[in-house]
Amino acid sequence: MDKIESIEEFYKRKFDWIPDNLRNEIGHFNVFRHEPIEPGKTKQLPYKRRDFYKIMLVLGDISMNYADQVVSVKKQALFFSNPQIPYNCENLERIEAGYYCIFNQHFFHKFGDLNQYSVFQPSGNHVFELLDEQVEPVSAIYRKMFEEIQSDYLHKYDVLRNLVFELLHFAMKIQPATKYDKQLINASQRISALFLELLERQFPIDENHQSVSLRTASDFSNQLNVHINHLNRSVKETTGKTTSQLIAERILQEAKILLRHSKWSVGEIAFALGFTEVTHFNNFFKKHVQLSPLKFRNV
Repeated sequence: MDKIESIEEFYKRKFDWIPDNLRNEIGHFNVFRHEPIEPGKTKQLPYKRRDFYKIMLVLGDISMNYADQVVSVKKQALFFSNPQIPYNCENLERIEAGYYCIFNQHFFHKFGDLNQYSVFQPSGNHVFELLDEQVEPVSAIYRKMFEEIQSDYLHKYDVLRNLVFELLHFAMKIQPATKYDKQLINASQRISALFLELLERQFPIDENHQSVSLRTASDFSNQLNVHINHLNRSVKETTGKTTSQLIAERILQEAKILLRHSKWSVGEIAFALGFTEVTHFNNFFKKHVQLSPLKFRNV
């Protein structure tokens, strides 16, 4: 898989210039309008991870590739992307209008943990189709962003952070709240959150991070210094799934990403995901997908 696109590379690719304030002490934030692509000038958005967050309001008939999923939108939607998940947009020429904002993790340093919200979690929902009457309230938030970022107000970046949270909560209110959206209020939830953070920290798999070392519930309980029964009970109570199930789902998701979007061999992928034998990986993948890794890659 190609390396992660930096925020500098994004500006160079998109605008052929790089702002001076990308790596300042308050982090980086910017907001843009989607401009329709002129006929004959279709651009392809590269499929890869970015080292920044992006929230888009898109009006148009498009498809988004998120990790191993393809999500099609017929009319309008809010899209959330984060540094953990590779993505790209198909049918860019069909975007009629919209807005998007980008920001890095440092922009929210000491202002909250974005990864606690389901829209920025690998297993969460990243696409929210909007009704016609929902488009204007979302558009109004983006217009406020333009107004604030161009102002001389001393605390304008605090306002912009609040507007990002408005977009985030607007989307999550569209669907019933999940347990991931609730505050971590007891010991079981804290242990579960630590487990999920440790699990996700092993990804993405790329040329700079080549091997998964924690693959069993026992591995995680030892790392977290809790009894395995306590870990399993906490995870099941909080997520509704077993520890082993969540580990397998995350390894399977990364396997699909690497099979679809990397040039690594099946053997290289197997060893990167912590399998000691390729046959073990083949059996694991076929059990969950009903296809061999090679057949999945070639479908």
